[in-house]
Amino acid sequence: MTIEKVSDILKEADHKGYAVPAFNVFNYESIAWLIEAAEEESSPVIAMLYPPTDHIYNSSFTALTKDLAAKVETPVGLHFDHSRSFSEIMEGIKAGFTSVMIDGSSLSFEDNIELTKQVVQVAHPLDIDVEAELGFVGSAGREEDFRNKDLYTDPDRAREFIERTEVDSLAVAVGSAHGNYVSEPDLDLNRLAKINEKVNVPLVLHGGSGIPEPQLKEAVQRGINKVNIGTELNQHFFKIVKKKAVNKKGQGSMLGCLGEAREEIKQYFKYKIRLLKNKQ
Repeated sequence: MTIEKVSDILKEADHKGYAVPAFNVFNYESIAWLIEAAEEESSPVIAMLYPPTDHIYNSSFTALTKDLAAKVETPVGLHFDHSRSFSEIMEGIKAGFTSVMIDGSSLSFEDNIELTKQVVQVAHPLDIDVEAELGFVGSAGREEDFRNKDLYTDPDRAREFIERTEVDSLAVAVGSAHGNYVSEPDLDLNRLAKINEKVNVPLVLHGGSGIPEPQLKEAVQRGINKVNIGTELNQHFFKIVKKKAVNKKGQGSMLGCLGEAREEIKQYFKYKIRLLKNKQ
């Protein structure tokens, strides 16, 4: 199957009441094993590139993901994550991403709308999906970023934002943050439900690493259709490869370590897929 539109993947998830995991993958193995896991689970996934790594491979990332996705039947989305400027978005579009995320959450409400509209006006004629963010999803290393409800998404403004920008999905701030949490997050699930009642596009939860599983499941029930996972994957990948190297199952080589790690990492991907479909 060719790369599937992220908007179509998320609309299907919204219709059936589940969420799709979106992983910040970073090398051949993480992309390939994610797609293999999705195929074995017969469940869609989204492969994302985090822009700070785009100097390594940008168009190469899209080419590789498209090639691997063409070999399976399960829908695979391709997404350019967390871009903060119009120029960065244009680089992602030029590289071949079929979905992009413009993050104007640090701007004023009106400036966020203006920036997002500019991206939508370029992306939609090219059949490229646009995700935006309203509210502020900050760093999990700063408790203020995920405890301060003044930074959370306002339900009424969410509806206005979507109507004025015509984005395809919206990342919301309801108590999650990026990175490793310094204390256990407590998602504002009632706020999430109110946002979901007022908007007609799929909702996205950023900072999906380290959120307690009961909260994740409830967030899906209250309207989340895409969960971003980066930090957790990166650290889990490292731990597994390190374990294989230390116990000498890696046969003294990087290729050996990666080969030994393949099934464990695929099991991690499968676990997240099932969790967000409430199959755990």
